[in-house]
Amino acid sequence: MMRGSTTVFTVADVAASLAYYRDRVGFDVAFEYGAPTFYAGLCSGEVSLHLIAAAQAPRPPGHGAVVIFVDDVDALHADLLRRGAIILNPPEDRDYGLRDFGIADADGNMIFFGTETKQR
Repeated sequence: MMRGSTTVFTVADVAASLAYYRDRVGFDVAFEYGAPTFYAGLCSGEVSLHLIAAAQAPRPPGHGAVVIFVDDVDALHADLLRRGAIILNPPEDRDYGLRDFGIADADGNMIFFGTETKQR
């Protein structure tokens, strides 16, 4: 039985990406591994996100994406906009039953945040 998952993004610079996800997106740093750090974990609520340095990964940076469900997508969008996150689009109601928006990191990895709507 499956119990959970963690998304792993390949990044060019783990230290810079840690700072971005901590300061601009609001994640907490859970751990850092290696000297210098080449693998790190972040968390926010029940969501975890790991970062791996491109030199240690089998894939190039910027090819990751994940959808994270949140309670209030508009409030989160306002917060991330204030923090200076790289916003891809404003929140919008979608015909697939979500109100969502996306952000990116410096490498092009994307996170889409969504709240379910009653349109389903």
